[in-house]
Amino acid sequence: MKLSERQAKFTKMIALLIQYANLLGYSLTFGDAYSKVEFGVHSLNSFHYKRLAIDLNLFIGGEYQTTTEAHRPLGKFWVFIGGTWGGDFKKPDGNHYSYGEE
Repeated sequence: MKLSERQAKFTKMIALLIQYANLLGYSLTFGDAYSKVEFGVHSLNSFHYKRLAIDLNLFIGGEYQTTTEAHRPLGKFWVFIGGTWGGDFKKPDGNHYSYGEE
């Protein structure tokens, strides 16, 4: 699958995740949606750089959530629809949602 096709699929998956979060009564805002290499945060191999990853800010009851546990319901849904959730990483990163990482 070409990169542009993977990006299109990722975008559709993010739309589903946002809808699911809304059903749960959660609010989301975009965190790190894209990072240029010049910023020194991500490498050329980064899924953020490839536009296949996003960090989402989660609000429950209007309160900003900072724990991986708070993201778990969204993370489980994300994995179910075919994504990779940062909460499952060796060093958990609960607000990270990506597509195509192994």
